[in-house]
Amino acid sequence: MRVLLVHDYGTLNGGAEIMAVNLRGALRARGHAALLFSSSARPLPLPIVADETCYGTTGALRRFLNAANPHAALRLRRVVRAFRPDLVFVKMFLSQLSPLILPVLRGVPSVLSVVNYNLVCPLNTKVLPDGRRCQSQSGRACHANGCLPWLGVARDRVQRGLIDLGVFDRIVANSRWVAERLRGEGVRIDGFVHNGIPVAERRPELGPTPVVGFAGRLVPKKGVDVLIEAMTILARRLPQVRLIVAGDGPERPRLERQVRAAGIEASVAFLGHLDAAALQRALAPAWVQSVPSRWDEPFGLVAAEAMMRGTAVVASDAGGLAEQVVEGETGCRVPAGDATALAGALERVLSDRGLAERLGLRGREHALANFTFEVYTDRMIEIFDDVIAGAESPNARLRSG
Repeated sequence: MRVLLVHDYGTLNGGAEIMAVNLRGALRARGHAALLFSSSARPLPLPIVADETCYGTTGALRRFLNAANPHAALRLRRVVRAFRPDLVFVKMFLSQLSPLILPVLRGVPSVLSVVNYNLVCPLNTKVLPDGRRCQSQSGRACHANGCLPWLGVARDRVQRGLIDLGVFDRIVANSRWVAERLRGEGVRIDGFVHNGIPVAERRPELGPTPVVGFAGRLVPKKGVDVLIEAMTILARRLPQVRLIVAGDGPERPRLERQVRAAGIEASVAFLGHLDAAALQRALAPAWVQSVPSRWDEPFGLVAAEAMMRGTAVVASDAGGLAEQVVEGETGCRVPAGDATALAGALERVLSDRGLAERLGLRGREHALANFTFEVYTDRMIEIFDDVIAGAESPNARLRSG
């Protein structure tokens, strides 16, 4: 099978990018030909690992490119003609590549992987400026709710007017939550397949110092400020507690100022962006990993990765995270944005080393049973085969949402 993977970004700056690159590797390992096509944009100063690229940017021009990127359509057409894929697998395309790529897919078996809210929200969060969940459909409400200026609403209308999901033979979400959320706004979703992660070694036995780990981009929706507020509470109850923050992003200077203002500099370490191996080493001492997202994470790879390491998880009780973390068995779930509740859940785990070990062990068993990349690849290949064969009925292994 010849598979062309298409994604906005070719750098390993987030979960969707890691999934695309890992799927390319898994397909190649099984004897399939696989190429990754992306823009040349780099949200973080990381190397581009895509095989083919088109023009992209993280500058001001992106606001227009995400509506119409003619170079993306031109380059993709050339790649399709040269590579002659049996199937095109599209992940994100509304941040850089634009809907102009969709006509290129006509006549080629195609699958869309819906990994976020871009199809229904121009900010890709479905969160209002005051932090509440957005219940409105995109359009004039985006301006009325204070999310976009009128020019932004106009650009969004242009972009959405060009979207034709009819070119896809199958549309697959990455969680039941995303499937149901988008169906509620009229988007066709044919089913869902949970994301997968590589099998990793179990972390060493926990050390004497209680450590909280965090991994992710330092942006507002990830809720690191909530975690730091929780750490400020924890430091008064457990003075020995430490926080490791692995990741980088535009919020880092503000978060570092928050730490200094709280007087907990000695308890918090900002490690910046780390490659996969370094991240595993950095988070190995963590008794618990916090995923304090303010928004409804579509899936939340870092939670599954923590469980794979054998680390207990305390996560926001929202979105795809609620499908992963089993309350009281693999970790705890708390209301998003509630620093007091987060501090309480972290304290329960950090005060009982035996509990942290038990939760971590159950979490690893849960991840091995449900979230391995091997399982994910099996399911996606079955879907690809089904689409290529032109089967009328949905794939039997694709769970409906």
